Amino acid sequence: MNRMSFASLRLGMLLLLGTATLGVALSAHAMSYEKRQKLDLSQYTVKDPDASFFDVKSRMALLKRTDNDMLEYNRDALKEGPSCRQELAKPPLDSVIRIPGYYPQPKAWELASQPLFDFEDTVSHLAGSYVASGDDYYADCLVQFLDKWATHDAISDFYYTRREPQGWYSTESMMFAAALSYSIVRPAVADKRPEAIERINHWLNTLAHKHSGIRGGENSCCNNHFYRRALYASMIGVLTDDDELFQFGVSAVYSALSDMLPNGALPREMERGRRASHYQNYALLYLVNIMQVAYRQGYDLFEFKYDGHTIDQGVQFALDTFDDPAALGDLATHNQYRGFLDDEQYLAWMEIYLKHHPDPRISRYVSKKRPIDNRSAGGYVTLYFMDPEAQQHAVLAPKKKEMAATFEPD
Repeated sequence: MNRMSFASLRLGMLLLLGTATLGVALSAHAMSYEKRQKLDLSQYTVKDPDASFFDVKSRMALLKRTDNDMLEYNRDALKEGPSCRQELAKPPLDSVIRIPGYYPQPKAWELASQPLFDFEDTVSHLAGSYVASGDDYYADCLVQFLDKWATHDAISDFYYTRREPQGWYSTESMMFAAALSYSIVRPAVADKRPEAIERINHWLNTLAHKHSGIRGGENSCCNNHFYRRALYASMIGVLTDDDELFQFGVSAVYSALSDMLPNGALPREMERGRRASHYQNYALLYLVNIMQVAYRQGYDLFEFKYDGHTIDQGVQFALDTFDDPAALGDLATHNQYRGFLDDEQYLAWMEIYLKHHPDPRISRYVSKKRPIDNRSAGGYVTLYFMDPEAQQHAVLAPKKKEMAATFEPD
């Protein structure tokens, strides 16, 4: 081995050791799984099982009378929704869901994941069409669609090992996509299809307990994947009047705030190196949705402080790194991946957050991407949340969609 190659190897080893040491240091600051299990969250109970993550009736009334061009455009684009017959013809995923890892096999992962993405698109689209049109046809269709999957006990058989967790990861977003969308339409159909409602409730509740009962690995027990599980748990907990699941969801907020560094960084997400800023944002996508579900039950976690931290510290840190990656300091490389800022789905949390904390920087980012929708984490958030006074017209710019969208491989 010549001197140049030996020096390069030595440098590489030093960088690797430095990264590993930083990762250990950051993880040591984070709340452990065991400590999280001991949290007393008994004060968080479900108050209204029929409350969606936004006030559906009030929003539909606003959409009927609005003269806001942005909302009218978004509403009119969704009014003529999909054919129920075509949606019901889609087969449920009632066999073992086994998904290859993304990084070693991106093409295979994409192909295997397509039916899962289609499910998320279907439930989100039907819910959006109901809100936009006020036509119970779409609400009834969504309940029939979910009832078919419930009858087949779909997505309950997923392959999971510590070495091959992708099937477990992939079903997370299917569950919260279903729960959030179902919460929008259920009150409109409950009297018409009580037996279907009972089956769907049982299916979702059983699935949530089974899925969340898996602890996960050293990272997935407690990082953004935990926040994803907490999102479906919070919403399904509300829908099925299950305080245990609802508290599981709230525990993610406690965990994230406890983990948070003084500058607002989430240490487990900082370990992602070149994607640290991306994963800080990714974590907020789920945490903000959980907080919105809790808010609708009477718990204002947007103003909550735990271990000296609030969610706004995490938000401001994320925005700082978007504006200038140097804000990461020594936590991660400043050569950050920034492609997620071109995909509006990753910014869906911002539309919700603005309802609680007006912020000029957030407004700047979302104004360029509206109308924003996310096929699983919130659906048509501009339609559901944007203040009519916030923006009248879309900013014309080419939009870039990523296949991964709201699912990030670990």
